[in-house]
Amino acid sequence: MKRIYLKIATAIVLGLSITSCQEEFLETVPQGQFSTVDLANAQGVEGLLLGAYAMIDGYGLDGQSGWNGTIDNWVYGGVVSDDAYKGTDAGDQPEQSFLEAFDFQPTNLHLRNKWRAVYKGVARANDVLNTLKKAEDVSEERSAQIIAEARFLRGFFHMEARKMWRRVPYIDDSTFDLIDLESSKVPNDREIWPDIEADFEAAMNTLPESQADVGRPTKWAAQAFLAKAKMFQGWDQSTGEANTTVLAEAKTLLDDILNNGPFSLTSTFEENFLVGRRNNEESIFEIQFSISSATTAAANEGTTLNYPYTDPWGCCGFYQPSQNLVNAYKTSEDGLPLLDTFNDSDVPNDQGLAWNDPFQPYEGPLDPRLDHTVGRRDVLYKGYKIHGSDFIRDQNYAGPYSPIKHVAEPEFFGIGSNPRLSANNYRIMRLDMVILWLAEAEVELGNLERARELVNMIRSRAANPDGFVPKAIQGAERNDYTIVEGEPAANYVISTYDMPWTDQDVARKAVRMETRLEFAMEGHRFFDLQRWGIAAETMNEYLNEEGTKRTYLSNASFTKGVHEYFPVPLEAIERSFRDGSPTLVQDPAFD
Repeated sequence: MKRIYLKIATAIVLGLSITSCQEEFLETVPQGQFSTVDLANAQGVEGLLLGAYAMIDGYGLDGQSGWNGTIDNWVYGGVVSDDAYKGTDAGDQPEQSFLEAFDFQPTNLHLRNKWRAVYKGVARANDVLNTLKKAEDVSEERSAQIIAEARFLRGFFHMEARKMWRRVPYIDDSTFDLIDLESSKVPNDREIWPDIEADFEAAMNTLPESQADVGRPTKWAAQAFLAKAKMFQGWDQSTGEANTTVLAEAKTLLDDILNNGPFSLTSTFEENFLVGRRNNEESIFEIQFSISSATTAAANEGTTLNYPYTDPWGCCGFYQPSQNLVNAYKTSEDGLPLLDTFNDSDVPNDQGLAWNDPFQPYEGPLDPRLDHTVGRRDVLYKGYKIHGSDFIRDQNYAGPYSPIKHVAEPEFFGIGSNPRLSANNYRIMRLDMVILWLAEAEVELGNLERARELVNMIRSRAANPDGFVPKAIQGAERNDYTIVEGEPAANYVISTYDMPWTDQDVARKAVRMETRLEFAMEGHRFFDLQRWGIAAETMNEYLNEEGTKRTYLSNASFTKGVHEYFPVPLEAIERSFRDGSPTLVQDPAFD
């Protein structure tokens, strides 16, 4: 998004530099700052909108490391779930270790920085709306589009907050005042989902169906996020009971996107994670990244910790997939998921082995999406080299697996000075998400055969052999390999569900498993468990088993009614004082 508006931002700087020369001789204008009057024009508003878009990746606040607040949520949706371990070694980033073990504290700096990131985004969106009201040279047509884009962004940032915290404030443009620090001190004393829905609905009703500029939201993007907001309200999180009224509303929106939108599934699963296939036919909304040899400012900074410890990346070993996740990709001989028994035994790994030690790979049937999601022993890692123990910083601590989806393919590697930066977009809204949300809704509404049809659309794409990772043979040098033409890297066996679905409980389990397999390691898993109301049972079962493999998890446990959400950061509460009392209060679960 930053690269899209570079020319606009440059024009603003040049234009405002000229007007600043007209100030009275004795007035001293603060250097490097624009007044609200300077920005109350078409160029100024467009520049402020650019600033709001710049916060959408959650990166860029002063004094904040990017991974604390980034939109991919690899910490909050991945490490805190059964998808992944923190990774690296025991002493690195202890804030994440506390979160992984469900020791949630309001003083955790990671939580503070996520809060700062989303509410900085809210502030920027509101600043756009308020400045636009004072601009007299913006056409009515363009003004409507700016309002729609700013409201989309405001809904987007508030949704991020509401996923993280049970009690958050909603701050709108009528409340927010850029020069009044007190204006944003809004109580978190009511449910804000209706406000989030209102923002997305307003954007949906105004935005065009397509945009000339890649990265701007369309009507379809706003509609998909409105449906997502409803999916987060689709279950009673204390009982797991479905709210069929809300899910029926989501179904209407999702059906329209699937049936009338301009989207289609890519031919292979892997295409959604390649730099060369950004903004493809499946994409509904992506977080845009770019990189050049001159600047890395707009690259995907938030994932720089999550690369193998070997060359050509050399750091840092975070976000390692769990054994539980790898086991979930086992299939039966007829190619279907093992819904209840996948974790009864482990897919063999190379724990404790050197990369060149003898190793007997797993010969059982596997879902081919595994090797586009997890780097594992003897399998080619996104075209670079064959995965082995030298990829891992500390196998004894965090196991033998590596994340892979965010990694750029070799032809897009090494453009900037940091080898871990690339232009690999984060695909935050895709058609496969719409399809599987629709399947969820259909199950709860009793339309089991329609749900089966939708799941089979996803499985049919995954079964395309053109997308299988090929078998590779290790060469004499570590980075050398030879592709075995026509032979896959593993025993990939995947099929569709061909028998009618007649049991709602089984259908529900199948859809939820498919959701995990399709979106693993993308930062969604914890929030899925949260919205379904099954986080406690799922995570405690996971922790009981993983504690035998990762000793640091041996005493961890998830408390139902508490750990579905994070505590409000203490700093946010302390800074919310107004007239002697804080406007923000702590989630009662953490009092």
